[in-house]
Amino acid sequence: MAERSALMEGTVVGSHGRHCMVETPDGARRICHPRGKKSQAVVGDHVLWQAPPLGQGEEGTIEKVKERRNLFYRQDEIRTKSFAANLDQVLILIAADPVFSESQLARALIAAEAEGIKPIIALNKSDLVEPFARAWERLLPYRHMGEGKHYGVLPLSLALSSDVDRALLMKHLSGKTTLVLGPSGSGKSTLINLLVPGATVLTGEISRALNSGKHTTTSTHWYWMDKERTTALIDSPGFQEFGLHHIAPMQLAACMPDIAAHATHCKFYNCTHLHEPGCGVLEAVKVGSSAGGISATRYKIYSDLFDELSHTRY
Repeated sequence: MAERSALMEGTVVGSHGRHCMVETPDGARRICHPRGKKSQAVVGDHVLWQAPPLGQGEEGTIEKVKERRNLFYRQDEIRTKSFAANLDQVLILIAADPVFSESQLARALIAAEAEGIKPIIALNKSDLVEPFARAWERLLPYRHMGEGKHYGVLPLSLALSSDVDRALLMKHLSGKTTLVLGPSGSGKSTLINLLVPGATVLTGEISRALNSGKHTTTSTHWYWMDKERTTALIDSPGFQEFGLHHIAPMQLAACMPDIAAHATHCKFYNCTHLHEPGCGVLEAVKVGSSAGGISATRYKIYSDLFDELSHTRY
């Protein structure tokens, strides 16, 4: 019987199906597959893995996933989609054109808040003057929350691939592990190639190694942005739908900073912020966001989500 090798530490830097790319502390990479359900890993996971015995192929096995600091994921009625683990922040890239979905944006922000992950919003296509002005105005509630240190909102023009944009992004990304999300047309590929020259080639190489062929958009990838390997970007698809079935209705207010800021002013401790007398949130909606209250759009997102989550609990 072949002797098994010792367990080694590594970080998952690519995934497709049941196959993962694991990077060792010295930068070497090895394709691994999980041993059983308990060793199912996502990009960003710190794992213990084992090389195969001599003469039994090259693929290693993931024996254990270490405890996660956080896990960014979405959940609908059918399945759970895990994006990445052990994140410092999530960068949500949207564009002035095509018009972004505020509900979709809010859902991603709520998922980040629920896991204690810092979110950053970036609005692309500032070169489109009028559409950008309209989109920037729509983001006013989020910019106000940014002033309270909850969200950063960055204006970008990635089509110009400017050094200014790169410097602005690096100011926020340096020394951190960041998941990048964005709907189709937002410029996510342009952003990644601006920050990680040659990322497209690297993605193709990893995807082919993981037997995913040319279907690179179905895979999640980790990119180092510096030779010292202190700054990382994670690119993941799957932003078109964003279920929040893993969040309880009564947890929702705490995951929306503008709602949470007024939820402590309610008469009842178990207030749903929908109809109760003496509700601080409802009073803040009457005031409006321009006067330090809550915008009608944000409150509608809250009430619609509360209703959705109330009907999807088991």
